[in-house]
Amino acid sequence: MHAISIIVPMYGVEKYLRRCLDSILNQTFTDWQAICVNDGSPDNSGKIAEEYATRDKRFVVIHKPNGGPSDARNVGIKHATGEYIMFMDGDDFIHPQTMEMTYYMARRDDTDIVSYTYDRVYRPMLMLRHFLGMNTDNVKPFGMRRRYGPECVCSLVTNDIFRYATEKSNNMFHANKRWLIKHCQTWKNLYRRSLIADIQFIKEMVYVEDFPWWSAVMLKNPRVTILNLPLYYYWPNFGGLVLSTKQFRMFTNLCMGIEAAFTLYHDHANQYQFQMWNKNFLWFFVRAAFNKIKHIGNTTDIDTARQRFIKLYKMGVFDFPPTKWARKLRKDILDFIGM
Repeated sequence: MHAISIIVPMYGVEKYLRRCLDSILNQTFTDWQAICVNDGSPDNSGKIAEEYATRDKRFVVIHKPNGGPSDARNVGIKHATGEYIMFMDGDDFIHPQTMEMTYYMARRDDTDIVSYTYDRVYRPMLMLRHFLGMNTDNVKPFGMRRRYGPECVCSLVTNDIFRYATEKSNNMFHANKRWLIKHCQTWKNLYRRSLIADIQFIKEMVYVEDFPWWSAVMLKNPRVTILNLPLYYYWPNFGGLVLSTKQFRMFTNLCMGIEAAFTLYHDHANQYQFQMWNKNFLWFFVRAAFNKIKHIGNTTDIDTARQRFIKLYKMGVFDFPPTKWARKLRKDILDFIGM
C-alpha cells in the first residue's frame, strides 16, 4: 500500500506523456504509485508507460479497450491501493512538490480533500504562442522553479465544502474569493480513497464527466483543506477531445450530466446543499448546454435538443433559478421548448 495513487488515463498522448510521467518521477514525495491506464490508445502511449514501469516499479500499467476517460478513471480507482488518490491527464504535468504539499496538509488537518489550483499564466501563454505560430513544446512554466515550505503556506480548513465550491469564474466580490474551489476538474484535488472509492464516473460521458462526479463527492460532506497554490500545469492540447468534439455531442453530454447530478441532489441533498449546488453549479451547466444549441445546424439535432430540454423541464431542473440571469435563461429555455 502506498500513501498516494495517482491515476493517469492515456489516449493519444505519446507526444507529451514523458513530460507527464517525469513530473511524477521527479516528485519530492516518494511514497506513491502511478496507475497508467492505456485506454486503447492507437499511438505509443502504452509502450512509453511500460518503459517507465520497467525502470520503476511504482509505475503500474493497465491496458484496456477504449472506453473513454471516465471508464479509464474508474479502472484506475479500482486498482488504486493508496490512502489517497490524485488524477492527472496524460498531456499535463505537476509541480515537483504537489504530492509533498497535499499529503502533508491532508495528514496535518485530517482532511478528506486537499484542493489546489492550476497555473493561470502558463496556459494563456501557450495559447498566445500557438496563435502567433510560435513553438509551444519546450516552454517551461516559471512556477516550476518555486519551492514551498509546507509549514509556511497559508491554507483554509472547512467542513462546509458548499460554502467554497463554485463553477462561477468571476468572483470579484465574493467574501471568500481567496479560498474558492473554482470549477470541478478532478485533477485539482487530492482525495482520501475511502471517500471516492464507491463514486463512479459515468462511463459514456465525455467533456463534462467531472461535473456529476464532483457533485457526488461534495454530497458526502468532506472535510477540506484549501491551498491557494498553482501546482498543476494544464496543457491545451490544441487537437484534443474538448476542442474537436462536435457541439451536439457536447450538448448531449451536458444534458446527461445535468440529469444525473440533479437526480442525485433531488433525492439525497438537504435543503442547504441543494440551494448552494443549484446556485453555484447547476445553472452554469444549464447555460452551457443552452448555449450549444445556437451552434447546432442540423434540424433533427435541434428537435432532439428540444426533447432533451423538455425532459429536464419535466424533472424540475429549471424550477429554481437563483439569480436574475438564471431567471432570464429559464424564460429563454421555456420559449425554446414551447412551454
